[in-house]
Amino acid sequence: MTQLNIIFLGTGGSWPSVKRNVSSLAIKRAGEIVLFDCGEGTQRQFQKSNLSYMQISKIFITHFHGDHFLGIPGLIQTMQLNDREIPLHIYGPKGMTKLLDQLLSLGYYKPNYEIFGHDIIQDDVLNFKGYKIKVLSVKHGVPALAYCLIEDKRPGKFNKTKALKLGIPEGPLFSKLQKGENVVLKYGQKITPKMVLGPSRKGRKIVISGDTKPINKMIKFSKDADVLVHEATFDSELGDISGEYGHTTASQAAEIAKKANVEKLFLVHLSPRYLDGKKFEIEAREIFKKSFVPKDFQEVEVKLKK
Repeated sequence: MTQLNIIFLGTGGSWPSVKRNVSSLAIKRAGEIVLFDCGEGTQRQFQKSNLSYMQISKIFITHFHGDHFLGIPGLIQTMQLNDREIPLHIYGPKGMTKLLDQLLSLGYYKPNYEIFGHDIIQDDVLNFKGYKIKVLSVKHGVPALAYCLIEDKRPGKFNKTKALKLGIPEGPLFSKLQKGENVVLKYGQKITPKMVLGPSRKGRKIVISGDTKPINKMIKFSKDADVLVHEATFDSELGDISGEYGHTTASQAAEIAKKANVEKLFLVHLSPRYLDGKKFEIEAREIFKKSFVPKDFQEVEVKLKK
């Protein structure tokens, strides 16, 4: 079973505060780290966490406001100083490739490892080993994207009783069938996985909204997600300001989570004006009970459904 953990490296918005760094979220899966946003100070957040920035394979930037991408140059240079050799891929809205070229031209250093920039747009689907990333365009006053990580479907449950009745000896052949491989018994009978496995099962689904006004498209994009990480820059008392600046309140994010039937909602990108997230949790839980305001470095395991 592949373990999947979400690590909140930066849960604040606009500028770093004493309690919260700016936007960055890591998903650790199968020895790989996929990073979503890289605000200033992200490399230090890694050093204070249990993660290794050397395991980052991909970075997905939601938009080009500084609190979401200014950590890239420092992180790249730190990897260089620690002898990184494997390539790094950085994805973002149109202009990502150009921005990356500019970031790599700062100062007197040049990485020895390959770095690839990718401009991506609404409805792109990026396929990787074991999962894919879907892309949604959101509303924030500048080109901005939301991301959805969806794991590949898993084989159905293994029916041991049925396998034994078919004459399959318990052991290595069981494992092959569970991995989706055909097997041939000693007397020549071919057994396919379909003969001993139930219906395929869904993998996990994680959605990251980035900065955005509340939009109806997010409901469909997040449908039945295990986790929705949605921005909540302001509480409902500042709803007017929130909309003007292209942001969402805690209650609006909770409405989206409820309509999307997600498992859990995590509220991030809190304005530095708030000292803690208690008010956000209270407000959101009136609408959607499983709402949480994570702290920096909080780690959440997303378990597979049986």
